[in-house]
Amino acid sequence: MDALHLTLYVAGDTPRSRQAMANLERICVEHFGGRAKCATVDVLLDPEVADTERILTTPTLIRESPTPRRRVTGDLSDAQRVLAALGFSPYPSPQNP
Repeated sequence: MDALHLTLYVAGDTPRSRQAMANLERICVEHFGGRAKCATVDVLLDPEVADTERILTTPTLIRESPTPRRRVTGDLSDAQRVLAALGFSPYPSPQNP
């Protein structure tokens, strides 16, 4: 698999934002063995990025690479839904990325 780069867009330090960050960390550890590169962008602190990336709702997770780019919104609590939305089928695991 090419390098996996994910960007999570959140709006402030809210319970929903913190939950999405925790869920993303869990997904990355459980399904990618921690090998994914993840960034978090607070759209309240950097609204230009939200406009450029067309972030209409938060949290939004975007798979930057490998291409094509894909996105999913919500608190990322349903790992299978997140993985499917990001285009991973069958779902990767640390033993079978």
